[in-house]
Amino acid sequence: MLSRVADSLYWMSRYIERAEHTTRLLDVNLNLMLDESATSADRRWQRLLQCLGSPKEVKWAGDPYELTQRLSFDTGLKGSILSCIISARENSRHVREQISTEQWHRLNSLYLQVTRPEMQVEMHSEMQGETVMAGFEQPTEFLQQVMEGVHQFQGVSDSTMSHGEGWQFIQVGRYIERAAATALLLEAFHEDLWSHVDRIPEGNEYLEWMGLLRSATAFEAYCKVYTADLTPDRILEFLLLDEEFPHSVRFSIDTLQCALEAIHGEGGKSRAEPLRRLVGRLESSLSYSSVDEILNGDAIAYLRSIQFQCGTIHKMIYQLYIDYSIQAALAG
Repeated sequence: MLSRVADSLYWMSRYIERAEHTTRLLDVNLNLMLDESATSADRRWQRLLQCLGSPKEVKWAGDPYELTQRLSFDTGLKGSILSCIISARENSRHVREQISTEQWHRLNSLYLQVTRPEMQVEMHSEMQGETVMAGFEQPTEFLQQVMEGVHQFQGVSDSTMSHGEGWQFIQVGRYIERAAATALLLEAFHEDLWSHVDRIPEGNEYLEWMGLLRSATAFEAYCKVYTADLTPDRILEFLLLDEEFPHSVRFSIDTLQCALEAIHGEGGKSRAEPLRRLVGRLESSLSYSSVDEILNGDAIAYLRSIQFQCGTIHKMIYQLYIDYSIQAALAG
């Protein structure tokens, strides 16, 4: 596969996943506004920015609707929902011949939907209401539309595209983005949930725990495994180490490893050995660690190590498949 094709498929998938993650965080926080004090509101929205990597261009100024507007529509912000969808669509346009017609139609429809001028006007006008409820319905409706569009695109990708090398690069992009985002999400919640594990929880803390699970679409799945008994250690175990839940870090790294193995198999394994070792080391760490070991050690360092390793994997993927020299390719 041409390196430019692999690059576009990889980034198309990452941008789509990033848009969905930002959308879900905003949706969860807007819904939690109905049950919060001013103090908890400040903490939640500051934590949301931390979950998104603390972008330098955005600061919490006390207005949740202004922040939602910026994170949704500000094209000067690379991580905004609109910027991610535009970038994903642009990458898909470069590889139009590699993806299915259904994929292109679904992503292009989502792009046209979110770039309608009246969409921003409607959302902004609804946010100008004097009460919480005056601005509540419209932004939530927009965010739901984006999430549904992303889920439809991902479903169409899995069901209409041949599961060859191109589809594997889409998998790699989706799950490396998801693993890093979930690890950052857990780090952002660490101070509130796991820094004082023995403390008796207050009533509003259960809302924080539910908010974390819903931020990873994990509340219902968690309840099926642990019932509705929410405890911080079980939440960490589920989102970090569960091997069956699609948004857990372990599941993401397992799927990433499978996709890379499929790509290695088609492109030769000799040059890929350093990358295989790196991904295998991370996969083994998640497979054979226990939540007690992580909590008794330095949980923050463990989560940051996952993010660092995801960044290193990204760089090695680029060196191996995208930004490589001719000599290195011939030697492999």
